[in-house]
Amino acid sequence: MLWNENHSQYDIIVLVMTASASSPILGEISHGAPLIRLSGTCMHFGSRVALAPTDLTFDRSEPVAIIGANGSGKSTLLKLIAGLVKATDGEVEVGGSVAFVGQHQHHHQWMPLSVDEVLRMGRYRSWIGRMRREDLTAIDEAAELLDVADLLKSSFGALSGGQRQRVLVAKAVATKADVLLLDEPITGLDLPSQQVILDVIEGHAAQGGVALFTTHHLGEARRADRVLLLAGCVLADGAPEDVLVPELLAEAFGGRMVAGDAVVVDEHHHHGADPHREATDLTSHLEAHHHHHGHDHHHGESHEGSGAASS
Repeated sequence: MLWNENHSQYDIIVLVMTASASSPILGEISHGAPLIRLSGTCMHFGSRVALAPTDLTFDRSEPVAIIGANGSGKSTLLKLIAGLVKATDGEVEVGGSVAFVGQHQHHHQWMPLSVDEVLRMGRYRSWIGRMRREDLTAIDEAAELLDVADLLKSSFGALSGGQRQRVLVAKAVATKADVLLLDEPITGLDLPSQQVILDVIEGHAAQGGVALFTTHHLGEARRADRVLLLAGCVLADGAPEDVLVPELLAEAFGGRMVAGDAVVVDEHHHHGADPHREATDLTSHLEAHHHHHGHDHHHGESHEGSGAASS
């Protein structure tokens, strides 16, 4: 695991961690306690605030979308939960195993591995020893779920972007982790791959796990039961219909949000993304909002992390 000097990416495909040797498998954790708890958790990179002090809990059976502009703390939040970075202050408690799929998979196109070998890496408990029957079953199930079973003998590096991402998500799913963390998992992918991965997120939550994924797009966020809107801190946390509203979105994204007759939630360009994917009626609502509510909303630390590490 290598951390680059900009703190913006890891040389890692999938990280799998278990809270302890006796951590229960998915679906066996107590229903009474949250799987994830953040208490006064904050993250600084030098003088830059990536995430202001935050209190959050995530319960079983929750698909959660995390949305916000670049630098708003989305990736930082996932990395804190995954244990990839240590909080500057506060606590992060995770009551089960974690699988994390990060961005920048294009750095691993060169990997001289077959798809089957990549998936098997998700079940390794050590670098020696044979695959057990339960390992092979988990791999086969994940491959079917992500529609990559027919690619097992293919070279991972020769796959399309959508196929590679489905393989990486399948590798994470094969771990049977309690917590699934996906950093912009469907950005720039073809529509079939987007649908498959979003269905997997919903299915993981339906089976009793927690699935958190970051996104720049409102349509993807609306698929979740719960949405976190970040801007260096948590601006809003709740159901999509309560969070993805013009007033809050305008506060989080400002003038970057509306381009022509389409809603574009960030200036970050994604190859293959449809610039007209969002409904145009939100544009008129936002324009009305800016006209009638020209004053700034003040949330103390809401923009404190705008220059922080990329999320």
